[in-house]
Amino acid sequence: MSASHDPAARAAQLRRELGHHNHRYYVLDDPDISDADYDALINELRALEAEHPDLRTSDSPTQRVGARALERFAPAEHRQPMLSLANATSEEELRAWVQRSERVLTKQAQHGDPSGPTLRGQDARTSFVTEPKVDGLAISLLYEDGVLVRGATRGDGEVGEDVTQNLRTIKAVPLRVEGAPDLLEVRGEAYLPRAAFARLNEERVAAGEAPFANPRNSAAGSIRQLDPRVTAGRPLSMWAYSVGALEGLSFATQTESLDWLREHGFKVNGDIARHDELEQVVAACRWWEERRESLDYEIDGVVVKVDDLDLQRRLGVVGREPRGAIAWKFPPMTATTVLERVMWNVGRTGHMVPFAELAAVQVSGVTVKLATLHNEEDLKRKDVREGEEVIVTRAGDVIPRVVSPTAKALRRRQRGPVPAPPAQCPACGTDTIKPEDGVWTICPNRASCPGQRFQAVKHFVSRGAMDIEGLGEERALAFLEGGLIASTADIYELTQETLTGLEGFGELSARNLVESIERSKGQSFHRVLYGLGIPGIGFVNARALTRHLRTMDALLAASPEEIEQTPGIGPILARTIAATLSEEATRELIERLRGHDLQMVDDGPDPRAGQGPLHGKTLVLTGTLPELTREDATERIEAAGGKVTGSVSKKTDYVVAGEEAGTKLAKAEQLGTEVLDEAGLLALLDG
Repeated sequence: MSASHDPAARAAQLRRELGHHNHRYYVLDDPDISDADYDALINELRALEAEHPDLRTSDSPTQRVGARALERFAPAEHRQPMLSLANATSEEELRAWVQRSERVLTKQAQHGDPSGPTLRGQDARTSFVTEPKVDGLAISLLYEDGVLVRGATRGDGEVGEDVTQNLRTIKAVPLRVEGAPDLLEVRGEAYLPRAAFARLNEERVAAGEAPFANPRNSAAGSIRQLDPRVTAGRPLSMWAYSVGALEGLSFATQTESLDWLREHGFKVNGDIARHDELEQVVAACRWWEERRESLDYEIDGVVVKVDDLDLQRRLGVVGREPRGAIAWKFPPMTATTVLERVMWNVGRTGHMVPFAELAAVQVSGVTVKLATLHNEEDLKRKDVREGEEVIVTRAGDVIPRVVSPTAKALRRRQRGPVPAPPAQCPACGTDTIKPEDGVWTICPNRASCPGQRFQAVKHFVSRGAMDIEGLGEERALAFLEGGLIASTADIYELTQETLTGLEGFGELSARNLVESIERSKGQSFHRVLYGLGIPGIGFVNARALTRHLRTMDALLAASPEEIEQTPGIGPILARTIAATLSEEATRELIERLRGHDLQMVDDGPDPRAGQGPLHGKTLVLTGTLPELTREDATERIEAAGGKVTGSVSKKTDYVVAGEEAGTKLAKAEQLGTEVLDEAGLLALLDG
């Protein structure tokens, strides 16, 4: 009887095929069938199991979710303790760990084992392994005869909680391991990818629920849900990092054990590396720290292990920490403090910009007292209140920002009032308004508000716009307050004679600034348009408008309907752009800049006509990329023949998402648009 006519054989075949496809999708991130084809396979298996209940097995892909909610978790005693790690925060502390381990081995040699291996002797054969210390929830997976029989949390190291039915919902967790020994315990870290965390929070806010504080807490809370259906709704994943209890198989090194796990369907980090010298270990730790922000998973350090497992056993344990491994911890990128006040500034387009005044706290080695709250919409989404505890982050050298309230703040029965934008502009005192179709409260005094003028000048001279080197925030503010300039056009009337002798200016620095101002006249039309700071015209839309209409005169004469024909610009935005361009103050500024010979025509070839690797493709950028600025990414995409638009639609081929990606990423997920990180974009650009 063929498999197609034998229900048992067909069910077994379907389980093997689905296991293969789950591994390719959730572990290798390289699916080889479509979602529709996958659905057809699993639906066929469900139908078979429904018709023949005796064919339903515990390792069937249909059984990842199906258990009833528990009243509580049962205790799970670990066959081997899940120990914690000692920490090192510097190269000196890492070297001290090696020296301590050498002393232990020396003493062992003096007491009857002179032939034992050493860490750094002349004939040393010992290497080290560096692994990312993923910030999630440590878990243990126990397999008997290759079938998952128990999943547990770390707990106190001796006894955890039995969360088997929840861990079964994680697609990166194999339910069956082919070729496994009689008993196999795999240890790993359950985590929530950053992109998935952002989407989850957006969904919670849309549903009127409080957002989660961070991916680690989200993962831990998801694993400890009494109802596995809740866990199944969270896009969790897992990295496997070691083997615990084992019967019927042995490994000589950590590297060998990880290779075996990878070959048998477990998700093992591809950047784990083996090193023969301690200097290589130090370099690897620093490499991980440098790229920490670009990863789609959070790490708080690097785990350094002695590769030789026999040597690990010889080194033993001190307290509850193994001597054969240590964690190089990074400075924390988050901290908890009190939000004392929500303050407001005015942006270049007049919208009210909130920021937080905090009780001083150390984040990434820097004392933080102020942090951004981004905008009015983001402030509402985060649901923070004055006087409450908040979580603050400072990733790398970027501006500190408030992430969310702490769980303690959300549990308060009586919370303070929701922060509201000011009734008067903090810079000029003008009554603020909220346009009918607008998202943000604005100051309508565009012509003479000093706050808007400062923000306009700061934006105009920035790298993405006119890129006037030597005219930063402090000098721009000093020029405005000193009456030297009143608008961006006045910058082009500054002379070396005017500047020489001012505070901070000598003859050389004055000449350099004037030369930088003169060079900016050669910037492309789209940079001039972007530099004007017109609401709704960011770098991408400026590029699109200049490609579509080609000249400033054509843009000034265009109706909202003509502007709307520009890729990425909708009717509401088109009306806003047309209205701003029709204002007398805007037209006067444009004519003054024209008089100073700034570029008002796009006379270059349209890169979309070229045959590059992205010819005919439409991309959308969202969030902050690790290395490329929005402007750099746009120019490289267009040079490769692609087109960048400001909104996601069915015509979008790719969405390039970085840190803090927002609603555009969610829209891409909804439409099934392919999402790339910076590395994926660079790969496309390279063909």
